[in-house]
Amino acid sequence: MPSRAKCIKNIVSHTALLLTALTMLLPFLWMILASFKPLEEVEKLNPFPTVWHPENYVKVFEQIPFARYYFNSVFIAGWVTFLTCLTSSMAAFAFSRLQWRGRDTVFKLYLATMMIPGVVVMIPNYTLMVKLHLLDSYVGLIVPCAFSAFGTFLLRQFMLTIPPALDEAASIDGASPWRIFWDVILPLAQPGIVTLAIFTFIGNYASFFWPLILIKSEHLRTLPIGMLYFDSIYGRQTNLIMAASVMNIIPLVALFVIGQRYLVRGIQLGAVRG
Repeated sequence: MPSRAKCIKNIVSHTALLLTALTMLLPFLWMILASFKPLEEVEKLNPFPTVWHPENYVKVFEQIPFARYYFNSVFIAGWVTFLTCLTSSMAAFAFSRLQWRGRDTVFKLYLATMMIPGVVVMIPNYTLMVKLHLLDSYVGLIVPCAFSAFGTFLLRQFMLTIPPALDEAASIDGASPWRIFWDVILPLAQPGIVTLAIFTFIGNYASFFWPLILIKSEHLRTLPIGMLYFDSIYGRQTNLIMAASVMNIIPLVALFVIGQRYLVRGIQLGAVRG
């Protein structure tokens, strides 16, 4: 009898999860189907197009420099991800493996910056970019986003799970702190770094407000900014916007599929110690 009740409970829970997953996938399915429809059929109730129009994807490249927007988004997000992982891992190593006066106090103060909304620091950052003459440039888009208190916290928690005996053994063999960081800690922290890289790339790939206020030149526009101008200048071409959106999320889906094993492992191991 208990096994029968457990079986029924599993069926109900799996059915509920399946319905929830289908509900969440419904907007994505509509987006994909709408990208193959002519404009006059997008608002109709029929889910599938009467005639499929794959040329909608070609029209996106004909009307806007979509390939350039693609390159800008991937290039900027890639550099921000690399620099964030580098700076966060170095800071996390200092906060978790090195002993120095005031370490925990400085870490708490650094962590407190996570409570400051991004909108609050946007004007100071913009003023700084003006004074450094970095407006309308790749450097201005990359450098202010290359430091992350969340990334430092995530990697610090992960590095705390690595046995201190490894550091001691490397020190006895004559390894310097930099050697310990680069050859011992960093390879063992790979799941945490991949987790941070996925979060950082997704967040910066879809960044909107900072590129909107910093970029004026068309050749520097990222995908969110380019699609905004596409929607406003050429009118509401919903089918082409959906085609552009499908191509927009392809790198994110591919990144998640490739790194999901590291993502799950990194989150689990990083939550072991507080």
